[in-house]
Amino acid sequence: MNASRLLPLAALLLIACHKPAGGDAHGGGQMPPASVTLAPVEKRELVEWEEFTGRVEALETVELRPRVAGYITEVHFQAGALVKKGDILFTIDQRPFQTKLRAAKAEVARAEASSQASKREFDRVSSLLAAKAIAPEQGETRESMYKQGLAALESAQAAEHSAEIEMEHTEVKAPISGRISRAITTTGNFVTAGTTILTSIVTIDPVYVYADIDENSLLKLQALKRDNKLFTNGDNKVPVELQLSNESDFPHKGYIESFDNRLDAGTGSMVLRVEFPNSDGTLTPGLFARIRLPMTGKYPALLVDEKSILTDQANKYVLGVDESKSPAISVYKQVVLGPVIDGKRIIRSGLADGDKIIINGQARLPQPGMPVAPMAAAAEKPKETAAK
Repeated sequence: MNASRLLPLAALLLIACHKPAGGDAHGGGQMPPASVTLAPVEKRELVEWEEFTGRVEALETVELRPRVAGYITEVHFQAGALVKKGDILFTIDQRPFQTKLRAAKAEVARAEASSQASKREFDRVSSLLAAKAIAPEQGETRESMYKQGLAALESAQAAEHSAEIEMEHTEVKAPISGRISRAITTTGNFVTAGTTILTSIVTIDPVYVYADIDENSLLKLQALKRDNKLFTNGDNKVPVELQLSNESDFPHKGYIESFDNRLDAGTGSMVLRVEFPNSDGTLTPGLFARIRLPMTGKYPALLVDEKSILTDQANKYVLGVDESKSPAISVYKQVVLGPVIDGKRIIRSGLADGDKIIINGQARLPQPGMPVAPMAAAAEKPKETAAK
């Protein structure tokens, strides 16, 4: 290629590379301010909760056994039904017991007649004895016969009462109200008194939830109670909330009913019992559940969005903005974190009420001190209920 052709090309390159003076608005290659979104730190009165795993149990569980032996003739319930105390659940063949009761009644009638006869004879002899018309030995004999008749009558009456009780027990009734299981022994089967299991009943309203609470949490609760800082409801009871596996919130409200009397040395925990109303039967005995307990008194907490929290080696921090500079710059603020409440993180220290932090755009800031163009975040709708 000759020199005459190279000269025009060189001129074009010089024109393309030339920048007029002042063409770089930020001078010296400085990065333009990064667009970021600012939001104020939220201050809210709340109670911190701690979660534990528990199991739902019935207040009362009864295994039904017959009190008399015989063959089942009727089953009067459907499996899973709600029954009331006193409902007839099973009938045992009553014919042998009816016969026994009739025989007992007849024996009472015989004993009554015999007793009345011996009473008349004793009265007659007593009159003769008073008139000294008979020997004293005859009077003693008639008195003995009269007393034997009374004893025989009392024995017959006791046998009649026993037969009546056995007759009543041929109808097996619900000893408590609750939900009944299936009939383990069905019509036509022979049952033995006090041995054969017929079915079971559990109470369903209210229910207990048992959970193991660790030693540290237990000591924390005790300290709060001792200092009168433990959060309680209007009835001065410690509230507990429950969540089933298919629930996203903790909609079931109960209260601490009792603690066990000692700490298990093997597990380092103590059994806690919580009572929950269960009028709709949702809390089925045997279900696993998550419960949460208040582990602080109510206090004003500072909360931030989780997405605003960054990690720097072993530290957690957020980015604030120094708007006194022009342009504004990002500011490093190390924070100490608390638990998550309603999707927001409690800040133990490092921020103050009224601070604003960057919640969006941190990825455009490789390090603190970078220029930023802050924009206010859209206002959030206030929560219907404050976190507890």
